[in-house]
Amino acid sequence: MEKRKATSKFPGETWACGIIRTIGWVNFLDDSSRKPHMKLTAIDKAFGVGESTGQGKSKTIRTMLKIGQFDHHWTLPSRMDDSLMIWMKEVNGFIMDIRRCTREIQEIAFEKGLIPYIPADQTNESADE
Repeated sequence: MEKRKATSKFPGETWACGIIRTIGWVNFLDDSSRKPHMKLTAIDKAFGVGESTGQGKSKTIRTMLKIGQFDHHWTLPSRMDDSLMIWMKEVNGFIMDIRRCTREIQEIAFEKGLIPYIPADQTNESADE
């Protein structure tokens, strides 16, 4: 019996699959301890794309856009606060949780694009509510 390959109907589907797979990868979609949870290979199947094609497109996208596993630019806002690696930064040679630093240090990290927002602002907004 011949094994049938998954083939997409449109060339754009392979890129769409790669994009969704990349966003899923950076947000740990395949981690069964988190919700929602889905195997990345299920994304390939949903798009009718072979596993190696979906994985290859995802790798191309990650390389092209320099996307890393803990990249806050691609992390879902709902996952931002739970992702400790986003907030761990080197300050004067020490690794620290930037959320525990002074507002001045947080502002510098934000201006450099190292963190997605100034945590002190979030704390102040929470207190106001």
